[in-house]
Amino acid sequence: MSEARRDLQAAVTVAVISLPQSMAYALVAGVDPRFGLYTAIVFTAVASILGSSSHLINGPTGAVSLVTFSALSFIDPEARLDAYEAMFLLSAMIGVIQIAISLLRFGDLTRYISESVITGFMSGAAILTIVGQIASALGLRSQGTGHQHVFHRLWLTLTQGGAISGKALAISAGSVVLSVIARKLVRRYKLPQLDTFLVLLAVCVCAYLLGWSRPGATGKAAVALIEEVPASLPRPHIPEIEWTWLGKLSSGAFAIALLGLLETLAIAKAIAHKTRETLDLNRQCLAEGVGNLTGAFFRCQPGAGSLSRSAINYQAGAATKLSGVYTAGFVAVMVLLLAPLTHYIPKAALAGLLVVAAARLIDVERLRYVVRASRYDAALLALTWLSALVIGVEFAILIGVGFSLVLFVPRAAKLKRAELVVTDERVVRERTRSDPRCTAVSIHDLEGELFFGAAPELERHLDHALRLARSQGTRCLVMRLKRLRNPDAVCLELLERFLRGTSTEGVAVFLAGVRPDLLSGMQRLRFGDWFPMERCFMEADDDEDSATLKAVRKAYDLLGPANTCEHCAALALSERPVGAAAYYLV
Repeated sequence: MSEARRDLQAAVTVAVISLPQSMAYALVAGVDPRFGLYTAIVFTAVASILGSSSHLINGPTGAVSLVTFSALSFIDPEARLDAYEAMFLLSAMIGVIQIAISLLRFGDLTRYISESVITGFMSGAAILTIVGQIASALGLRSQGTGHQHVFHRLWLTLTQGGAISGKALAISAGSVVLSVIARKLVRRYKLPQLDTFLVLLAVCVCAYLLGWSRPGATGKAAVALIEEVPASLPRPHIPEIEWTWLGKLSSGAFAIALLGLLETLAIAKAIAHKTRETLDLNRQCLAEGVGNLTGAFFRCQPGAGSLSRSAINYQAGAATKLSGVYTAGFVAVMVLLLAPLTHYIPKAALAGLLVVAAARLIDVERLRYVVRASRYDAALLALTWLSALVIGVEFAILIGVGFSLVLFVPRAAKLKRAELVVTDERVVRERTRSDPRCTAVSIHDLEGELFFGAAPELERHLDHALRLARSQGTRCLVMRLKRLRNPDAVCLELLERFLRGTSTEGVAVFLAGVRPDLLSGMQRLRFGDWFPMERCFMEADDDEDSATLKAVRKAYDLLGPANTCEHCAALALSERPVGAAAYYLV
């Protein structure tokens, strides 16, 4: 089968799924269903053309739609046109932020955000999505405003939203049951994944035949229906800019931009792992940004990579990025042909589908794995999850990222120190209690990251080595530094202070295994003007301990036979010449 045929076949399948999903996610965002469809056309096409992944399908998603609803909560619910314009402006702001992330080459930094944060956020967002659909599923009138907490709005809806509609409940429950059964049949018999569309079609037909979605004597249907989608394609539109909106939308825009990229890149990398495709993460970030920015000028809601549609695209055999373009084209054709029929779709039907889709985002096995893995991951997951439920989804991921940094920095700042010995076989290893202590030369090993956060640890270890030398009358200190990485100004200053202090007290320090980055820092700060650089030994590639042994032999040579202890004499290291491979700093 040719690549074009595979792409077309996959696109038809994905487009059929995109139609109900896009309308449903627009309802999650609190806007007209047509804007979800417009996003599935414009954003999907633009991001597919510019993106790096051959299988990623973009468009409206549940998590992004939920944060969009929260970001627009400051708009008066009655001022629907203002809400739409604010959403278009929000899309533009998100696009600008994502483009900036790409141009600054920050796309690779997203891999430093813990997966536990994403797992906690997605679980929290899924629960909030389910809660948000309870009103439509029960046929109640939604109460409260976007300023109020979601659970407070739920309470107002349950207590003040009127009587529960048995017909709406039957439709939503039927959608849930049929979705679960249909998905099991699809997996068992490996059928095309058209279950979402077929379930919606079946529920709508049943509701119509029962007369629930047809106007009655009062001119209204027995159940609430979605607004009719116009049979037209998205047209260019310049978003209205209210300067007061910019500040109110900024936090939501940043959260959605970050969340959208994390969601998109995670999906793209997961599929690329199976296909062995090489991804350019910064290019994908650019595609997401241009997609959102372009969508803002075609009445689109914010979007990102879709897990379900991308997985279906891959499983249906898509071969190139054109599958996403074809998907957008098929959605456009379906909008033109089927738009008049959307007026017969009950809100309860879409609510049931959204409940199922949100429940599938809660990966119970993954949650168990993360919780069991470590307390660090469990704490991140729990905090992000609770933040989404209690504080709000637009802040949850930012809180999770901030908390992960708070927990990570102290762990990264840990420096390990060990006292070493040289055995009779000239092997460098960690000293045990049974090893005789050499009073002439003391060897210490340091390991960790040399950034400002580790400065207190570094100072403590260096002070300990100096105090030990004083108490034992040690004349020479060998500091193995080959496992110290990425030194910054603070740590270099501490090293300088240590070397100057030992020199004042008459203790000779030898630096073994000096890495190139540490050497460069010492040279730029002119250590050689006051420190004997022949006491520095570069990290050796041929032998892990060679630089340390050379430093120890140099120390014994400096002391001379008269100033060595019995242990030093037994080693007789001074009789072993320093080979030509020794690298002294100059």
